[in-house]
Amino acid sequence: MLSPLIIALDYSSLNEALACAQKLDPTKVRLKVGKQLFTSEGPRVFDALHRLGFDVFLDLKFHDIPNTVASAVVAAADLGVWMVNVHASGGRLMMEAAAAALAKRASVCTQLTAVTVLTSMDRADLLELGISETPAERVGRLAALAQSSGLDGVVCSAQEAAMLSRQCGPEFVLITPGIRLPHDSAGDQRRVATPWDAMARGSTYLVMGRSITGAHNPAAVVDSIIGKLSSPN
Repeated sequence: MLSPLIIALDYSSLNEALACAQKLDPTKVRLKVGKQLFTSEGPRVFDALHRLGFDVFLDLKFHDIPNTVASAVVAAADLGVWMVNVHASGGRLMMEAAAAALAKRASVCTQLTAVTVLTSMDRADLLELGISETPAERVGRLAALAQSSGLDGVVCSAQEAAMLSRQCGPEFVLITPGIRLPHDSAGDQRRVATPWDAMARGSTYLVMGRSITGAHNPAAVVDSIIGKLSSPN
């Protein structure tokens, strides 16, 4: 049975990505392809990962005029991706156009989600952009906008997951990056959490990268995390 884990394939070549993917089990985890790998290798990445049996999240965070973003998410759906995202700060018209474009394709089951506030940002970063809201306030506002625009969920930090679970309801998907194991460095992330803390707060999916991909035995780390997530204690 699939776990909530989404493994970020942050590589610059398909060979590196496949070497990692082949160590993982598509019945346990999903994969995420971001800007680095997609820019280097293009759509052929998805053919290769789909042949291995994985669901794939295309994480390109589209943010452009409505027609351009709508066309981009349809192109992503045509690649067979499980999930694709946009930036909620692109606004209602952009998100509604993207959702409407996907809805017209009856055979497509791609989930559409929106990034709220990057987990690498904190209050000081928002103030520098002229945004007086706290990260939680900003995330709440953008999540409400995404939900009312017809999207399936948002990308947020685990720190906002409990709030959004109450605000948006259990059917609204919450994808949380910035997930670290207790001994890991936070790296370039600021609003971080462990897998079990994130799930306890209401996260739906957990995006993890180096904690797993950098391990000597990625499959063993995955099994350890799944085991602890499944434990009643």
